[in-house]
Amino acid sequence: MTSIKENISTIREQITRTALACGRDPETITLIGVSKRKSADTVSKAIAEGSSHLGENYIQEAVDKIDILGKDSACWHFIGHLQSNKARFAVQYFDYIHTVDTVKLAREINKQAAKIGKVQKIFLQVNIAQEDTKSGAGEQEAISLARKFCLFENLSLEGLMCMPPFFDDPQEARIYFKKLRLIQKQIQATGMETLVHLSMGMSNDFHVAIEEGATMVRVGTAIFGSRD
Repeated sequence: MTSIKENISTIREQITRTALACGRDPETITLIGVSKRKSADTVSKAIAEGSSHLGENYIQEAVDKIDILGKDSACWHFIGHLQSNKARFAVQYFDYIHTVDTVKLAREINKQAAKIGKVQKIFLQVNIAQEDTKSGAGEQEAISLARKFCLFENLSLEGLMCMPPFFDDPQEARIYFKKLRLIQKQIQATGMETLVHLSMGMSNDFHVAIEEGATMVRVGTAIFGSRD
């Protein structure tokens, strides 16, 4: 069984190789280690091996873990479904929130960020495959939502996020990554040039996501193994 250190090294090499092969600078791609269902001890080992960006899916689990490890131990990304009544904790504990998909949620995050004098970095989540089982805004409403999000003083809309369906052949996810990149270009064309990030690609398909413009890839199993 490979170690977390070996896994991180292998994935970083793959990111570098893939980026260079498609003419991109590997330094523009952030590896987020998805540490849900992993103990604080396991996550601390990843941090020790240079995993400086970590993603969590569940608020209470994340709060407990970050309290042990420290908010400054890594750059923390919330990548799970977020309910408005948990927005306060997300704002207090996370540098980025990737899963904002309604004005109601954006308003609550803005309110909680204002209370502590913070400008919260967020992503607009797009339900790129229109799956009933997944959260996210529809393609058609993404531009309008992005405009509305930008009106909140304590929010900084950094980019778009998606979770396409899982495919055994990662090439089948390519069309969805292309779609998100197109939506990004459409939003940028309206004057929001600062919308620079695309959070897309996971353990199975991050290579394809990088080829289609991902700036943040969310990798869990390939680093930490199966969930505890």
